[in-house]
Amino acid sequence: MTASTLAGRTLLMSGGSRGIGLAIALRAARDGANVAFLAKTDTPHPRLEGTIHTAADAVEEAGGHALAVVGDVRSDEDIARAVGATVDAFGGIDIVVNNASVIDLSRSPELAAKKYDLMQDVNVRGTFMLSRAALPHLAAAASPRILSLSPPLNPSPQWLRAHTGYTLAKFGMTMATLGLAAEVEAHGGAACTLWPRTTIATAAVRNVIGGDALMKVSRTPQIYADAAYEVLTADPETVTGRSLIVEDMLADAGVTDLSGYAAVPGTPDEAMYPDIFLD
Repeated sequence: MTASTLAGRTLLMSGGSRGIGLAIALRAARDGANVAFLAKTDTPHPRLEGTIHTAADAVEEAGGHALAVVGDVRSDEDIARAVGATVDAFGGIDIVVNNASVIDLSRSPELAAKKYDLMQDVNVRGTFMLSRAALPHLAAAASPRILSLSPPLNPSPQWLRAHTGYTLAKFGMTMATLGLAAEVEAHGGAACTLWPRTTIATAAVRNVIGGDALMKVSRTPQIYADAAYEVLTADPETVTGRSLIVEDMLADAGVTDLSGYAAVPGTPDEAMYPDIFLD
């Protein structure tokens, strides 16, 4: 079943208070979708813009319906509460978006054990457990979807050795998602991943990776959101079990001019900084 719109569809998203997740939520809201957030940011953070509540307000203002569930995707109790609250509020779950992720690009000798565990708990376990908890409701949905914001599996030493801890965590998200594909396909749906060719102007890019200099040669979260929309409305047979690329999805939709996505207007495409994991 191909859905030409997300109107009336219910998304359960991990994270989403800001950045890419929020952009995806707002794109869905423009169709009149329901968006439930499971996120931790209940009060303003000095280095992070927005909270789960401002995200919910933005969804409502964009034309959708929102539910804010304050919680941690590392907690099985919070996951169960988010799934239950979403079903109670909207009658079911059509789409799970695994957006929550922790990044630390430290090399192995410098990576703190607690940070390694955090990346595994949020990126891998959180993706698997949230998706798994939603499976009974996805089975009852028309054209259910699981979408994880993670890269293609690329065993190149360039990525495996550069930041092994983070690479393991992101590849784990992908493996969990592709592993669940068969279960979702059995109900006429799709499970897949999505990743960009260039860096995206988010708090992680500014605060963790490259500061304002990298932000200036990155694209806006809207490019991810528009590609995610194409994935979530595509024929499931064309996307399931695949690791998809943002720019390729847009090209398939006829969008070849990406200049409007530059974080700094006028920055040429060739100046955009390439993201990791793609050769």
